[in-house]
Amino acid sequence: MSSTTRAASWCGSAPTLLSATFFRRSKANQSNPHPFPLPVGERVRERGRGKVAREQKSSKGAALDGIRVVAFEQVLAGPFCTCILGDMGAEVIKVERPGTGDLIRHWDKAVRGLSSGYVWLNRNKRNLTVDVKKEKGREILHRLLRQADVFLENYAPGVAERSGLGYEKLKSLNPRLIYCSLSGYGQDGPYRDVKAYDLLIQGEGGIIATTGYPDKPARASIAIVDIASGMYAALGIVLALFHREKTGKGQYVDISMFESIVSWLGYFPHHYWHQNEEPKRMGMRHNYVTPYGPYLARSGKYVNVAVATAKDWEVFCKEVIQKPELLQDARFATVEARRQNRAVLEEMIEKIFLERDHDEWLERLKKAQLPYGEVRGIAEVLAHPQAIARRLIREVESPVGRVPVVGNPLRLSDSPARYGRIPDLGEDTEAILREAGYDAATIEKLHLEKVI
Repeated sequence: MSSTTRAASWCGSAPTLLSATFFRRSKANQSNPHPFPLPVGERVRERGRGKVAREQKSSKGAALDGIRVVAFEQVLAGPFCTCILGDMGAEVIKVERPGTGDLIRHWDKAVRGLSSGYVWLNRNKRNLTVDVKKEKGREILHRLLRQADVFLENYAPGVAERSGLGYEKLKSLNPRLIYCSLSGYGQDGPYRDVKAYDLLIQGEGGIIATTGYPDKPARASIAIVDIASGMYAALGIVLALFHREKTGKGQYVDISMFESIVSWLGYFPHHYWHQNEEPKRMGMRHNYVTPYGPYLARSGKYVNVAVATAKDWEVFCKEVIQKPELLQDARFATVEARRQNRAVLEEMIEKIFLERDHDEWLERLKKAQLPYGEVRGIAEVLAHPQAIARRLIREVESPVGRVPVVGNPLRLSDSPARYGRIPDLGEDTEAILREAGYDAATIEKLHLEKVI
């Protein structure tokens, strides 16, 4: 979710717009609450208050070592972006409101008193509390940003400008600065000032209309819009940093949640442009290919099947469901024929799968070397043999001790991800100010004036 209200609110073609780089189109306190072991050598150890540190076997540096990011962010979209950057080695300074902090801190207390959403996206960050409504608060940020590489803000459009943190102001302080704005609909256009949340953009961007069953739409269960826009923001920032290496100049990166999710609609726009019809909601089935999807077995568990080619169909009929006579049925002879006779075929396949337990179907599919899978719940996913083999689950320090997190899926051989502390509210404020040149008396005065 990214809020885009006007006052103290935050928000979280190619959807990534870079001011100086053009997009080219081609022609065409339980230490280990898991039910499985965590990887040795990747457990985070706090070395001083708020330090991002880790104990690991590898001495290789992370890809973004030396990059400093100052982030005004809240809830999901902005923090998702900076979580990626932090995992890859950037020093991320998360700026929060004194006293209350990030809105998502208060959504739940599932992680031993911490919010599950905050724990998800705020590792590898230092935490600074500053009241940007006060002039001295803005002065603190200006001082930090003179030496920063990246500034990320997911306020509603115009809020950063009114707070003395607009692009032109910061560019004048630091011409090499990469400035990224992440908002609901972008920095211009008729919807520029419309409030935006993940759910609302799912609706505006076509996700709800194309998800669910024929008689009822549904939203994606995860915050897909925030994730998409946060991912594009991270990519845009890295591209802008690469461009800076060639030119020595920073630039403005404009990320729209709306454009991000529209770019994820896949083949649906092309279907509409050339068939002049809205794509149908297919529930757990595929728009074009059948059999394709999860089928309920006698044991009450689902088996996921993907029969995508003519050879797949032949093997499926002969070796899996053992109904070779279907290969002679003209109604199912081609992908198009199977699609035209989907209702009959699906009813038939569903009945066949109910005749046996899921274990037997999985064994047959494996033996036939067809694409298949299980439908797993969260507990099964976290204990998945592949997750364990690839060390997907890591452990980091937090204000309540070590907690498990899902690791970064980016696997770089010479610059691996790191897994650092989840900060408490304001825990690095004094250290950051000292590093910026503030003395103890000034810091104490800022406290008394409620600037920090």
